[in-house]
Amino acid sequence: MQAQRVAIQEMDDLLPLLEAIVSYIDEGVLLADRDGNILYQNPAAGELLGAPGNEPLQSLADIKGVDFIAALDKVLERAPEMNSPNDPNLIQFEMRIEASGEPRDLTFHCCKACESHGYLRLVMIQDRTDQRRLQNLLARSSGDLITKDPVMLDILERVERVAPMQAPVLLQGESGTGKTHIARLVHRLSRRAKKPFIEVNCGAIPDSLIESELFGHVKGAFTGATQDRIGRFRAAHSGTLFLDEISDIPVHLQPKLLRAIQDGKIEPVGSDEPVSVDVRIISAANQNLRDLVDAGTFRADLYYRLAVFPLHVPPIRERPGDIPLLFQHFCDKLISRGYPDQVECSSRARHMLMTYPWPGNVRELENAVEHAIICAVGNIILPESLPQDIRNFTGPRSEADSGNGSEDEIMALERAAIEKALIDAKGNKSMAARYLGVDRTTLWRRMRRLNISESDPAGGSA
Repeated sequence: MQAQRVAIQEMDDLLPLLEAIVSYIDEGVLLADRDGNILYQNPAAGELLGAPGNEPLQSLADIKGVDFIAALDKVLERAPEMNSPNDPNLIQFEMRIEASGEPRDLTFHCCKACESHGYLRLVMIQDRTDQRRLQNLLARSSGDLITKDPVMLDILERVERVAPMQAPVLLQGESGTGKTHIARLVHRLSRRAKKPFIEVNCGAIPDSLIESELFGHVKGAFTGATQDRIGRFRAAHSGTLFLDEISDIPVHLQPKLLRAIQDGKIEPVGSDEPVSVDVRIISAANQNLRDLVDAGTFRADLYYRLAVFPLHVPPIRERPGDIPLLFQHFCDKLISRGYPDQVECSSRARHMLMTYPWPGNVRELENAVEHAIICAVGNIILPESLPQDIRNFTGPRSEADSGNGSEDEIMALERAAIEKALIDAKGNKSMAARYLGVDRTTLWRRMRRLNISESDPAGGSA
């Protein structure tokens, strides 16, 4: 009883301050006594926990679908291993509850200092539902999409929304931005996921063959047509047809493509009989189709049919925060193919990767990572390990990066790599050069520049 009176008195002192601070924030805040009786809650807490009509909760036991008091007690027993990484005074854990008829992923932060007093329990609540949903969505992309960029995450949310529908999707953006991966994800999340996904690169097919490639042909339709061919539309029947580089479709063929999309009917080359097809269309272009319509090289009616749900995929230079994620992702892929692991990137090389404009986008970055690992000096990626286009780029440099500290770090790393290679090669410079992936003359020049003694560490021969 005495403890409860103390808790109430403390509550009376804290209440005005609490209300002024937490009434209008998005995170939920609960203050309860040790028995679970709720002494204070802000409006967000009731909404996050699914209180009917957002009515105040009377007890932690009122949280539906979970014994929260028991869960909290269990977590407190494991407090040392549950600390929040940002604040050791907070105990952090996550639970899924049913709120307003839907599953909701919530992170709870409990104040360890309040618990230690033995009277109060302060619980802060954050909604992680959207974050977890996006993480699951990225996982379902089979690792093809790696991002933390807000614009890309918004695109993924829109992909999730449109995927179950039948609407055509138009993906626009520079080459190498990941449009094909997004198209595959749309199909994977759709009701057609177990049906065919057929990809056609319209820019890679000669104009004389593209009609037959898309719509098929009958035997004898033209010289060389020795048998019937069903074409890509019929191959994708009941599934998804992905038309990449759609801007390269010849103008004379665009009306036939429009009819196929609009009416669901195609006519194979050499046949007068229409064939019904059930195909969902996803198209992609590295040019702005709206501009091509204005220029008269792309039909407006076809454009509007394709662009029911347009998405613009930003280039990698507009989402530099994804570069380190993609770099590590490609390193991991290469390790699985037998490339060296534990490769590190020097600060100057990392800066060059971050400031390079990446005209080839993600595809170019993947190739650059492989080149850099092959040319790494003793498992350290130096500026000279990068492809020539990146080394030659004279992009903006910060004052901090152009100072002596960065160069000193690079020289120290390079010196360590060379000395390690010489030791591993027992002083044999030819063998050490092979370890470093350079010729013997290049090794000799680097040793001279770094003032590394030419005496063999282990008495080996040249």
